[in-house]
Amino acid sequence: MTATMPALFLSHGAPPLVDSELWVSQLAKWAGDLPRPKAILMVSAHWESAPLTIGSTTTGTPLVYDFGGFPERFYRTTYESPGAPELAAQVVALMPDDETVSHQPHRGLDHGAYVPLTVMYPDADVPVLQISLPTLDPQRLLHLGERLRPLREQGVLIVGSGFTTHGLPFLRDPSPDAKAPGWSSEFDAWADERLAAGDVDSLIDFRSLAPGMPYAHPTIEHFAPLFVTLGASTDPEQIPRQVIDGFWMGLAKRSIQVD
Repeated sequence: MTATMPALFLSHGAPPLVDSELWVSQLAKWAGDLPRPKAILMVSAHWESAPLTIGSTTTGTPLVYDFGGFPERFYRTTYESPGAPELAAQVVALMPDDETVSHQPHRGLDHGAYVPLTVMYPDADVPVLQISLPTLDPQRLLHLGERLRPLREQGVLIVGSGFTTHGLPFLRDPSPDAKAPGWSSEFDAWADERLAAGDVDSLIDFRSLAPGMPYAHPTIEHFAPLFVTLGASTDPEQIPRQVIDGFWMGLAKRSIQVD
């Protein structure tokens, strides 16, 4: 019998987050507590493309090293997960007839996808498919998640990968253990409260209502995957399980699981 998978929103960090023993241990335990997925569908903050675009379905497509200024070892990371062409076909079938779906067969996983997967499923033995963020509009992303929801019943783990705060231009201390700036801690506390209250309407309007804006998200692509995750849940207003919290480089690592 195929287990119905939850949907996750995780704060994936930059590649050096894998050097954080705490984050690695928390993420590995989280994955170990989940039913084993038949496949993984990743929606990362680092791929915005309209219309909805499906990445490579071929095993061994090179990763996208979409970052700069890090030690050379981070550009040598590999993650040769099996391709997921069947999942790609299912995603296409779930989209409305009047909605175009594009394909980029040579686009591999970006770091928003593969960095957490190297911790969660280090053997790279679960098929993975990445799709683009076709919009940054929270309401439309909720609808996208709703369309993808049936995949969970087929054993597909849906993962929105972003970061609960991402005000990189406003960080003054880049050290991993830096104290969180006020705008980061205030936004994170607000997000925690609104999630615990099932207040999806306020989350949708985070740009106007959340403290710490626009510093917490000068651009909003790192918060946007949350709405795919909430849409893919059985009830977007449910109280999610808050699995990881705290800060790294002053940025909020809050990560949740919904059923």
